[in-house]
Amino acid sequence: MTCEKTQEKFADYLTGDLDEAGRAEVQAHILGCQACRQDLENLTVVWAKLGVLPEEQPGSVVRARFYAMLEDERRKIARAAAAAAAPRSRFAGRFSFRRPAFAASFSAFLLLVGLGAGWLISGARRGGGSYAALSRQVQDMRQQVALSLLNDPSASERIQGVGYTAEVKNPSDATLAALFKAVDADPNPNVRLAAVDALYLFRDRPGVRESLVRSLSVQTYPLVQVALIDFLVEVREAKAADALKKLIDAGELTPDVKKRAEQGLQQIAL
Repeated sequence: MTCEKTQEKFADYLTGDLDEAGRAEVQAHILGCQACRQDLENLTVVWAKLGVLPEEQPGSVVRARFYAMLEDERRKIARAAAAAAAPRSRFAGRFSFRRPAFAASFSAFLLLVGLGAGWLISGARRGGGSYAALSRQVQDMRQQVALSLLNDPSASERIQGVGYTAEVKNPSDATLAALFKAVDADPNPNVRLAAVDALYLFRDRPGVRESLVRSLSVQTYPLVQVALIDFLVEVREAKAADALKKLIDAGELTPDVKKRAEQGLQQIAL
């Protein structure tokens, strides 16, 4: 058989579709033809990579061992499951409502739970006054810390003090006064800005808006001026209109601050 005829049968040879006579002819040819043998080896590798060749099937002995091993594992699992189930059934039997002792014990447990819940609820009601007193003490301590920090030489400490005041629900007059002072007189603009932001939380307290209206006339730092204008516009403080007019007419504002003041004046007038 020529090389060409042999190579035409390579596909059927590799896929097992060639009969015994055909396989014998191919094998006989490649034994004596190194070129065709090399072509067949290369083709075998390529087909194997492509997954074209049929998978190798295990022999009967291997299959028998596998099933024997599988059956052995199945029996082990069944024995383990049976051993684990036996104690649970006995345990469950003890806690069945069919047993009078368990039913009586469970009823007693429910009674104790009810009594305990009642005691806790009544205790919580009795302790409500103590909780309110404790909350007030915490608020007072927080304000004392804030006032102390606002007098600190460090600007970062004073900013922290302003932060403490923002956590107070109902600040004292002394705390508000310290914030007003920070807005008007603190040498650091960042502290002044932080104080303006903190006072926004207490904008409905009497005197807060009026104090910030007065601050407009003493501020010279542009960012603080803008912060005050934004604050007063946000709360629609009518008393700020005159202060804004004076500020604009004074001619001492930067162009950006003047523009913001003019806008704020229009917004308050709406």
